[in-house]
Order: sequence, then structure tokens, then C-alpha cells
Amino acid sequence: MLSAIHETFGEPSKVLKVEERPLPEPGAGEIRVKTGLAAIHNHDLLTVAGTYGYKPPLPALAGSEAMGTVDAVGEGVTGFKIGQRVAASGRGTWAQFYIARAAGAVPLPDTIPDETAAQLIAMPMSAMFLLDFVHARPGDWIVQNAATGAVAKVLAKVAAKRGVNVVNLVRRDEAVAELAALGIGNAVSTASEDWKRQVADIAGGAPIHAAIDGVAGPDAADLCAICAPGATVVSFGLMSGKPMEIPPAQLIFRDITVRGFWLAKLLPEAPKEKVAGLIGELMGLIASGDVTLQVDGIYDLADIAKAAEAAGKGKRGGKVLVRG
Repeated sequence: MLSAIHETFGEPSKVLKVEERPLPEPGAGEIRVKTGLAAIHNHDLLTVAGTYGYKPPLPALAGSEAMGTVDAVGEGVTGFKIGQRVAASGRGTWAQFYIARAAGAVPLPDTIPDETAAQLIAMPMSAMFLLDFVHARPGDWIVQNAATGAVAKVLAKVAAKRGVNVVNLVRRDEAVAELAALGIGNAVSTASEDWKRQVADIAGGAPIHAAIDGVAGPDAADLCAICAPGATVVSFGLMSGKPMEIPPAQLIFRDITVRGFWLAKLLPEAPKEKVAGLIGELMGLIASGDVTLQVDGIYDLADIAKAAEAAGKGKRGGKVLVRG
């Protein structure tokens, strides 16, 4: 089979290549999936670059999420049949076939298109878990930056359905209209000099009890400043490429708590009933049209370097996918 691999860590568009690899065999509790479409996530690019929290042994297969059809099942696997459409995380999904844990595979109804199914787990589930992580309850106010990102857009939609109020921070004035076109309100551009006043006006004086930081750098201090005393700031990403810059006074005098969030650690530890419930909630929101997962472009596996380059661009209309 053909698979995208990298023999060194580095710029994904330069180190990724497609090679013939042995067809993987599913072990106990595993399924082999014939890849339909695979997503390129930011954490995939960071993994190839060698700067993510997980560093695979080299040479490494690339990609972590895809959809496709069940091609083979391992010992002890029940509930799946050959040819069944599934979405599943796995190692080396930018390939014609990949191996996934059967327990984590999601059967796909016909109402979920391939383009949506390919990005169903990592980003949407991060959004669902983040809302629980900050203990967001109906009527609460939270704030997130990098609000045009895939996770942030899902979080805003899910929060609205749950009755949670979200202030969505963006860096460009035109991004406010872009979010509005998707039905996402309460957006504020930090390019405006009075953006903090705008946030206060939107919240109407209500305390903002949590912030989700996908940028880091000096933006972290800004989030602390607009949150209420005792609030929690969650470190979720580092789009700026810089460490979080938080004045000690925010921690000492305002009792701000900083926590890190990593779905790859939380998801395996979560009760199966909780994960199943969140997946069911998400599927319902997608089927009703309340949540949409956008696609910027679809590339053939042979063009993985071009696909990685496109996925690494800061301004995209959605997720970049790879055809298996």
C-alpha cells in the first residue's frame, strides 16, 4: 500500500514523501480501515516537525484521523462488518489503509458525508471536552481566541445549543463577518483599539469565568485581563509560537488559574459512557445542521507535500483533507 512517511523531523512540506509499505494487519481489538478521506490537523504537522507532545520513532507514518470502510477485523472485534463506513483515529492515516482501535471507531450513518466524517473526532471532540473542562454551565460566560479555528467554531456552536455564552476573539476585522456568516455571534476583533470595552459590553457586566487560549504569547495576558478574579485560563494551542506571557500579578492578586488541555491524554481516560454521549450529541448537531465542518481543499495522497503546505497556511476556509 502507499503511505505518507517521514524519515526525519522538519518542515512537513519538505520531509513528507509517499512510499510503498506493507499492508498492516489488525491485532486483537483492532480494525483495518481502507482510507477514504483523511484530515490534516495542526497537531499532525507539529508531529512531523518534531515539536508536538508526542514524538514517534523514525521513520514514521503520518496522519492521525480519517474515515473509510472496514477492510479487516482483529481477534475479539464484534459489532463491525467488512465494508462498513467508520471514522476512527489511528497512527498513519495518510495512507491507503490504516489500523485503528475498534473501541474508538465511530460507525457512520449515511447522513454524515465523507468530508465531515474525515474530521469528526479530534477537533469536534476537543471542543466538546473543552466545554466540560472549564465546567461551562448554562448562563455562564467564557471567552476564546483564535475563534476562526476548527475547534473554536464547533465550540461556539455547541455552547450556544447548551446555553453557554461565548465571546469569540479574532485578529482581523473581516473575520467578525466571516463568523457571522456561519451563525456565530459575539465576535470581537482585537485589531480594534477598544476591543476590551466591546467584550465588556457584550457580556453586559457578567463575569467571564474561563478563557481558552489557542494563541499563547502576549494574548494570554489579555485573556487574563478580561476574565473575572478566580477565572481559569486554559492553554490549548500556540499559534503565536511563543510561550504564554502572564504577569505574576494576575496569578497572585487576581487568583487566575492556568491549566493545560490535551485531548490525546483526556480521551482515553474518559468513561466510555461520557464519550458515547458526546459523540451522540455531536452527530445530532451535525445532522440538524447546527454544526458544520468546513473543507478548504482535498488532495490526492501523491500530493501530500502540497497538502501539508496548504494545511499550514494561517488563513483557510476549513480543513485540508487527503484522499486515501
